[in-house]
Amino acid sequence: MSRFRRLTSRGTAVTALAALVLAAGACTKSADDGAPAAGNDAAQQVQATSGAGGCTPEKYNGGVPKLDLKNITVGFAQSEKEANPFRITETQSIKDEAAKRGIKLITTNAQSDLNKEIADIQGMIAQGAKALIISPLNSEGLDPALKAAQDAKVPVMTIDRLLTTKTACKDYLGWIGSDFVKQGERAADAMIKATGDQGNVAILLGASGVNVTVDRTKGFKDQLTAKGSKLKVVAEQTGDFTREKGQKVTEQLISANPDITAIYAENDEMALGAVAALKGANKKPGDVKIITIDGTKGAVQGILDGWIAGVIESNPRFGPLAFQALEDFYSGKGVAEKTIISDKEYTKENAQAELANAY
Repeated sequence: MSRFRRLTSRGTAVTALAALVLAAGACTKSADDGAPAAGNDAAQQVQATSGAGGCTPEKYNGGVPKLDLKNITVGFAQSEKEANPFRITETQSIKDEAAKRGIKLITTNAQSDLNKEIADIQGMIAQGAKALIISPLNSEGLDPALKAAQDAKVPVMTIDRLLTTKTACKDYLGWIGSDFVKQGERAADAMIKATGDQGNVAILLGASGVNVTVDRTKGFKDQLTAKGSKLKVVAEQTGDFTREKGQKVTEQLISANPDITAIYAENDEMALGAVAALKGANKKPGDVKIITIDGTKGAVQGILDGWIAGVIESNPRFGPLAFQALEDFYSGKGVAEKTIISDKEYTKENAQAELANAY
């Protein structure tokens, strides 16, 4: 994934997506300062874009028809069960933006089943969807669905998880998401600060086969090394981004490693599961420092309650940017290969003021 600091040297240009957000009057401070912005800062902010030229109907997959979004049906494929705030907010953002723009939308939910997501996408094409927004379950494995879209000349916009070996403007239009490596780096910095740079850390890994997990892990570990940290990663185990497994895994980890003093959870649901496990083990708030990624109300409230030391945001409100990307595509303005959003940070200093902006 492109890094924020390197994007400019790769021909980065801020596109109409950034202009859309800035025009709404929702500017934020740097993603690295952790300070709250003035006013409601719930919308996603464009950090940077990359990819020369931009994808247009003439360039995409040998050429596709130029259409008016208001006259077609758009399909949205949600990958996971809407059992956590990230997915609930993501789907609602897509629905709200479609309604705001007067666009006919059909939605599906794969219930965390890759084969169902493939069938869902194929089914939406059969129902007459002329454009698709997809939140991939895995970074690989959607080939039959992508082939069906290509054959039907249906463009695909991807959000959140990246299709790591596919080609932009061929297999999909472009991608909108966070710099997950950077999120891991920022989590490491927050962990060093919260622990005084000493102690034993356990990592609650996300789902396997997903670039988010790989990148958040790499960013965290590499940053500890780069900073010469004295923190020691003593255990890591998959929690599959779920609260239930996060609790179960934490129970196992603290039993097998009673000297664990910190937990890096690669999403808030696992972090809240870890909190439940710590409470069950009669731990007190702050006994084990938890740093997590997402920005849900439950996790931000956890900061106020003393159970969570810090949260790196991963904003799921993709609706405005995803539909603007489709608009830019069909209008001929072009869509960037990657649109990197700017995520903030929740700390004990700003958690109370920012709680309303969490999801």
